[in-house]
Amino acid sequence: MVAKAKSGGGKAGGKGKSVATGKTAAAGKARKAKSPALASVLAWPVWAEDQAPRYLWSAQELALATGGKASGDFLVSNAATDSREIVEGGLFFAMRGEAMDGHRFIPKAFELGATAAVVEHPIDQPHILVKDSFAALQAVAKAARERILPETKIIGVTGSVGKTSVKEAIFAALNRSSMGRAHRSVKSYNNHVGVPLSLARMPVRSLYGIFEMGMNHAGEISGLTAQVRPHVAVITTIAPAHIENLGSEEAIADAKAEIFEGLVEGGTAVIPADSPYCERLRAAALARGAKVVTFGRAMGSDVRLLDALPGMLGGTLVTADLGDIRLCYTVAAAGEHWVTNSLAVMATVRAVGGDLGAAGLALAEMQGMAGRGARIDVATSDGGTALLIDESYNANPASMRSTLAVLGQEKATRRIAVLGAMKELGDFGPRLHAALAEPLAAAKVDYVLLVGAEMASLADELRKGDDSALGKAIPFAHCSTADEAIVALTDFGLAKGDAVLVKGSNSVGLGRLVASLAKQ
Repeated sequence: MVAKAKSGGGKAGGKGKSVATGKTAAAGKARKAKSPALASVLAWPVWAEDQAPRYLWSAQELALATGGKASGDFLVSNAATDSREIVEGGLFFAMRGEAMDGHRFIPKAFELGATAAVVEHPIDQPHILVKDSFAALQAVAKAARERILPETKIIGVTGSVGKTSVKEAIFAALNRSSMGRAHRSVKSYNNHVGVPLSLARMPVRSLYGIFEMGMNHAGEISGLTAQVRPHVAVITTIAPAHIENLGSEEAIADAKAEIFEGLVEGGTAVIPADSPYCERLRAAALARGAKVVTFGRAMGSDVRLLDALPGMLGGTLVTADLGDIRLCYTVAAAGEHWVTNSLAVMATVRAVGGDLGAAGLALAEMQGMAGRGARIDVATSDGGTALLIDESYNANPASMRSTLAVLGQEKATRRIAVLGAMKELGDFGPRLHAALAEPLAAAKVDYVLLVGAEMASLADELRKGDDSALGKAIPFAHCSTADEAIVALTDFGLAKGDAVLVKGSNSVGLGRLVASLAKQ
């Protein structure tokens, strides 16, 4: 990108004419007369994208994108499909669902500051009238993808484990180097509504767009990647998440590989070298004409881990080989899985021509997110504090093992695990839940609180105690609900120096237990 100098303090598109008046203008002329060099230094560069609008959408743009009718002229600065997420200047998509009609919440949206709404029947407030609000959302998403700058790079991220964390880390790295001009899906907006909404929210000035894609069934990512059309598609790992619906890990790998279908011509596929399905993923990517970049510990990985040492201030000091260069950086987030995540981040940043140094700084600063590794100090009744590791948002066999390993590395008086059921495992569920006894023992957990009916098989395994390979029996309790677990953990009592891991599928509701502890 080549900068062009602009003299004075002119408006965008004002051909550099000064808007200064009075003494300010006179002083500016005097400085320029005395020091042309100083004037050159103070001149502000003008980039082509500076001419791009600062608002998100105009009424005319929305009407053109959706084929709808605008009630008048207006500008919006953000968008939402949930009225509770509306902020000042927002556009509310009033969509009809199976159980709820978003049109009921139009008054609430405007009360919270909405500027306009996309609706299927006329209203008194500013609006875009369309036949189908969901189709309109998809149309706006398509328009957002089509209007990106020539230099903008789009990244798609999926995987059985770690896709939200990796998406956030890629965003942090690219947002840092682009000085705030990266955009990404917020939270876990990775489904048929979240992906187009995230696209619709992307400012035209963005230099990077990072979008998470999830699925429960085959064919779902295919539809999402067709909307995103990434320059780089990332698969974090393959594990038995949603195996109830897909039947096998091979089928899961194939479903995740659908992300390559949307790659632009000459795009890059970033895949895990350590996965037993690496070659399966590679073949799927090559079939789409993609360049393949692998990351992991395996020899031959394009981004290969050379060393991982405990950091002096926590986290991990990582050394990675990228073929022509070696990188040494710190990963602040705890756990072996974050070491691997960081390799995926570096591979992606390099694939889009990003700043690897900025990526290293971002990883050194990035802490766990709420529900995904946040670490909270909790006051205890004996006047001390206990460490709470919040992994309450999601769970599958692979992520359970990873986070239990993190718990095992904590220097704690007692290690306590609150484990909620893992959903969508189908007939594989009993075996996969029971198998968690081994990582619990390896982590030297002192007490386990199991939550949900699916945890019965793990409870049976823990009861075996000395009669199994687990050695000494691990004390545990089994609750039906998160509310029961709150009472049970209160009765157990936390003490100074304890470390508590809370992890389970989101539907189990362990976030309530985390909130209860965090209040302390």
